[in-house]
Amino acid sequence: MTKPLPVLERPAACCAPLATTGMSEEEAETTARVFKALADPHRVRIVNLLANAEGPACVCDLTPELGLSQPTVSFHLKKLVEAGLLDREQRGVWAYYSVNPEALARLATIFRLKEVAT
Repeated sequence: MTKPLPVLERPAACCAPLATTGMSEEEAETTARVFKALADPHRVRIVNLLANAEGPACVCDLTPELGLSQPTVSFHLKKLVEAGLLDREQRGVWAYYSVNPEALARLATIFRLKEVAT
């Protein structure tokens, strides 16, 4: 008997700017999940490494640079994919990761605040 796979939410796909009037609880929770994904310094470094990579990278490319074990890097990559910040592409037995440029562009809009009159 096959078990259906759960649908993964990709929070970075729908983050609302912090200056949004009347941000809903759901929007706040979704935005918080993205911040939580980036709250770990190793995950920030992973996003940085992939943002500067010439193309998609596999775990074996990131492990030496981060000084972490392969299972630990895989765990962090999974969290970043679930947050919608990274894309994952399966190539045979290897998975390759890249930054999701649309998600990062939306993430940049989170901090657009209304101008304050002085």
